[in-house]
Amino acid sequence: MLQIADLHVTLGRNAVLHGIDLDAHPGEITAILGPNGSGKSTLLRAVSGELPYQGSIRLQGHEVARTEGWRLAALRGVLEQSASVAFPFTVAEVVRLGLQAGIEADHDAIVDAALAEVGLSAEAHRPIQQLSGGQQARAHLARVRAQIWQATGHAGPRWLLLDEPVASLDIGHQLEVMAIMRRFARAGGGVVAVMHDLNLSSMVADRMVLLAGGRVQAVGTPAQVMRDDLLSRTYGCALRVGMPPAQGGPWVLPSWPAGFGAQA
Repeated sequence: MLQIADLHVTLGRNAVLHGIDLDAHPGEITAILGPNGSGKSTLLRAVSGELPYQGSIRLQGHEVARTEGWRLAALRGVLEQSASVAFPFTVAEVVRLGLQAGIEADHDAIVDAALAEVGLSAEAHRPIQQLSGGQQARAHLARVRAQIWQATGHAGPRWLLLDEPVASLDIGHQLEVMAIMRRFARAGGGVVAVMHDLNLSSMVADRMVLLAGGRVQAVGTPAQVMRDDLLSRTYGCALRVGMPPAQGGPWVLPSWPAGFGAQA
């Protein structure tokens, strides 16, 4: 379980997160949403152990700030918002770096399995810089998956911490990534993902966390969080939530304010 209590994060002289209280559960996808600058990535970086914080972040009973890096690497894999590789590693070599960071480093077949999962088997021996931006993003997801391949281990559930995992992908590959997240959660692992697309999040998230100004505005199921008044207030624009009968989950439609875009 991921337990966050009274979390405060300051970057430079700027207080970014203010007293965050939040639980995330294995077997579920928790989507972190909110406008730009709301603190989503900062929250994920604190949970991953990258940033100092005040308060408490406990992952599977371990206080993140006081846990050795090797132990954290066995518990969670982190997909950054952007990642670059300075050397001409092949795609397979990049994924193998993730494998070697985890506890299954002697299972080399995981590299091929992770590449197959993201649809990049045919690109395994190409230098990663020769791939498109979307392909590189999928390669880095494969790297993280190779590090945390099994959803559970001897220490219990394991976690994927993903920062905008579908931001640079076309709709088909977005759905593939969401399916990877869902399979991992169904296998008993925990997924915490920073997302921007409300509709994709509503399709797969078990819980949504809505942030604004470094504070939690709402936590709950998509049906509880996806409300006209709450989303419009948080994002600062008129939003309308609908309910398609075939699927039954809420979806969001932007609504133009009266006179928006009219000629002066």
